Amino acid sequence: MNPDLNKLQPYPFEKLARLNAGVTPPPDKTAIALAIGEPQHATPTLISDELVSHLHGLATYPTTRGMSLLRETIAQWLIKRFDLPSSSIHPDHNILPVSGTREALFSFAQAVIDPSTQPLVVMPNPFYQIYEGAAFLAGAQPWFLNATADNDFVPDFEQVPTDVWRRCQLIYICSPGNPTGAVVGIAALQRLIQLADEYDFVIAADECYSEIYPGQHAPVGLLQAASAMGRDDYARCVVFHSLSKRSNVPGLRSGFVAGDAAILQQFLLYRTYHGCAMPLPTQYASIKAWTDERHVQENRDLYQEKFAAVVPILSSVLKVAQPHASFYLWPKTPIDDSVFVRELYHQQHVLVLPGSFLSRAAHGINPGSGYVRIALVPPLQTCIEAAHRIRDFVKNL
Repeated sequence: MNPDLNKLQPYPFEKLARLNAGVTPPPDKTAIALAIGEPQHATPTLISDELVSHLHGLATYPTTRGMSLLRETIAQWLIKRFDLPSSSIHPDHNILPVSGTREALFSFAQAVIDPSTQPLVVMPNPFYQIYEGAAFLAGAQPWFLNATADNDFVPDFEQVPTDVWRRCQLIYICSPGNPTGAVVGIAALQRLIQLADEYDFVIAADECYSEIYPGQHAPVGLLQAASAMGRDDYARCVVFHSLSKRSNVPGLRSGFVAGDAAILQQFLLYRTYHGCAMPLPTQYASIKAWTDERHVQENRDLYQEKFAAVVPILSSVLKVAQPHASFYLWPKTPIDDSVFVRELYHQQHVLVLPGSFLSRAAHGINPGSGYVRIALVPPLQTCIEAAHRIRDFVKNL
């Protein structure tokens, strides 16, 4: 077996199951699960109907590159959403459909990393654990860039030592961030692009929460930052987008990768052998999803309604605020985060995720310790009920 498999840590939800093993929640309270970031809003019928109407496509092998119509649709969405020059995004060179961002984020490192040079993969901390596993299985070492309250949970790229940048071949960023909801601003993104030029590494920007935000100010994206610098070739810049959160179709497993054409050409070669082409019915359903914005706005409105109801309840007992984007809350806990989660489950039958399960000890601290991640994915009334239970729990500590 590949010895690097032994470096993989248990997934956060496996740790959560162990943490709560043997705990009996109160039987008179219904279970409320806020630990997993799985969208629970209804899948738009325009997407599911399109999927069903093309089931005959299951008789045909899909290509790894995907249908030209899908790539053209994605290109037009990218151009409009991030205000990119129309000539800078070519459907045949700058777009690659993928079976959800999770598998693409993981496999991307295999295509990018040269393991013969003792490479480093820089990633935010706290983080999406796929980044760490991708680094290990690509023959690299992760280097954790702490994101703390001191910097509004945004990674500070100036904190990375020069010798780390010299060994860095790939950096993962997540904006809006999981688990904190923090957004990396355009100035920081442009500084990161300058560093990538100077030290020759690739930027992999996980932007799967980009369409869940309050108000009318959409989060900036990596390609948008590059374009504003006059960098229409998007050199060293690759973004990852998904329909899972945007369109409430996590089971569809549909997303795309876009950016540097030379990198995507090599990633296409890798994926041709990887064998993960998107089925044709999924491609047609994806086209329908990327061309409709009405359901996306309705989705945003549902989340904002939850934030408006839940944050005032929790803020009476916890240090918590609405994030810049995403559907997570990241409150600070008055006791150890693991103890908080276990006792909350034991007393109130509410399941949340310890922040320390989403981070690693690095540079003298574990930046996830003392926080919990709350995913506001259930219906509004369920989220309100959970907030009241959490408030009562904290009051009785």
